[in-house]
Amino acid sequence: MFFKLFFLFSIVSLLELALIIKIGSYLGVFTTILIIVATATLGAYLAQMEGLQVLSQLQAELRAGRMPSDALIDGLLVLAGGLLLLTPGFITDTLGLLLIIPFSRRWFRERLKAYFRDKIEVHYWRI
Repeated sequence: MFFKLFFLFSIVSLLELALIIKIGSYLGVFTTILIIVATATLGAYLAQMEGLQVLSQLQAELRAGRMPSDALIDGLLVLAGGLLLLTPGFITDTLGLLLIIPFSRRWFRERLKAYFRDKIEVHYWRI
């Protein structure tokens, strides 16, 4: 597992660096840095807004006596998206935005639920 994560982080970092250099050669250093700072600022704002919305949804489900599983997963995805948006780079910014925007976050949430459901079913049948 460690080597997979190490490989993933290394490859993503190298791809980000190559993309930043390539875009910087077309747009210029100042414009590229401005875009990276703007996406981080916009990402922090969007993560805050979506995080507050997820928190209110979580509280509403708890008040109604329901288990807030979707809201918890949404909170995790918004947090991950916010962290990715604060990381400099265009690939991480794109993935971060996809995790924060409710429409695309729903797709990620359903994939994550299916993954965990499969893991639980496999583990259950092994016992």
